[in-house]
Amino acid sequence: MSPILLVLLSVFAIGALGLAFVPGIAGGNRANKRVKAMTAGDRSVGRSGPKDPTKKRDERRKSLQDILDEQNEQNKKNKRVSMRKRLAHAGMKISVAGFWRNGAILGVVVFLVAWLTGIPILFAIVFGAAGAYVLPMWYVKRRTKKYQDKFLDEFPNAVESIVRGVKAGLPLNESIKVVASEAKEPVATEFTRIVEQQSVGKNIGEAVPILFERLPIPEVNFFVVVITVQQKSGGNLSEALSNLSGVLRNRKKMKAKVKAVSSEAKASAGIIGSLPFVVTGLVSLVSPSYMLPLFTTTIGNFWLGVAAAMMCTGIFVMNRMVQFDY
Repeated sequence: MSPILLVLLSVFAIGALGLAFVPGIAGGNRANKRVKAMTAGDRSVGRSGPKDPTKKRDERRKSLQDILDEQNEQNKKNKRVSMRKRLAHAGMKISVAGFWRNGAILGVVVFLVAWLTGIPILFAIVFGAAGAYVLPMWYVKRRTKKYQDKFLDEFPNAVESIVRGVKAGLPLNESIKVVASEAKEPVATEFTRIVEQQSVGKNIGEAVPILFERLPIPEVNFFVVVITVQQKSGGNLSEALSNLSGVLRNRKKMKAKVKAVSSEAKASAGIIGSLPFVVTGLVSLVSPSYMLPLFTTTIGNFWLGVAAAMMCTGIFVMNRMVQFDY
């Protein structure tokens, strides 16, 4: 049986080699000629005749992909945001120098309060540095989130207003002017900047991206992409903006649902995080000398620092547990 099996395996191997190499040797030139002929035919049709709808769709997709790639590259370049842009993202009109001046004043105040209350000078310096940098940056981050949330509450209504204007026959720039004059803050202010960019000679495709520079959030990015693609490759703008308005409202509903689902976890995290401070305050009221070794001895200061580090770690973990991306 083994010689027969050996012969069969040899036949199959030779046949496989023939299927792999012979068509490429025998018919490769003819196949290459056919491919070249079809390519030449497609080019001639593109030069002389009307474009195929499939080809138009492919070109539109390529244009959209090019725009998205450009924006991704721009976002990577702008990953390290300057302080001036951070203040702009928060909707704050204070200058960078004024912001750091106020932060330095706050740091000095925190240092003096900590030192006068009996905290060691080294810890007072640490608290002062945190008051000069950490607290102002936390405030800017919180203001940025509130500013963006307030913008997103009104943004779908602004997009629908643009849709109604376009359907009524108004040009896109006139519809944006209507939003800038009639919408609620901060939408009116941000769209006014687009109108100001147009007044200095920029077209709508060049003026709209300033909105994403000041509000780098996905919803604004969607709007900028829709406007940019329509300006470059055409299309039904009212339909595209209507779909965008639906997407924005669905994201708003999802955000409210996530907030409702995570509210219990956030309340629990707040209670657990504040419990050590509440207990420390109550114990100090009942027995003032009981907690003094934590602040007056070296070993107490060490364990106080360990407790602060563990508290910060726990708060950070609990905060990340109730953050959701959607």
